[in-house]
Amino acid sequence: MTEDEKKLLQAKHRMEEAQARDRVKERKARTRRLIQEGAILEKVFPFAAGIDLTKLEDALREHFQ
Repeated sequence: MTEDEKKLLQAKHRMEEAQARDRVKERKARTRRLIQEGAILEKVFPFAAGIDLTKLEDALREHFQ
């Protein structure tokens, strides 16, 4: 393997690692947002904590349509 090929392979790996870090960062941000939204939902609608998710979804759809 030539020096140029090694450098190209290293650059490719660095790019893949950067993309993987970005995906993890995006996933963590989404998880945080979903947790915060769920907390707000339970704060505004306390019944939401004890209801089946399907029923909750139906109730929300009905309410906002």
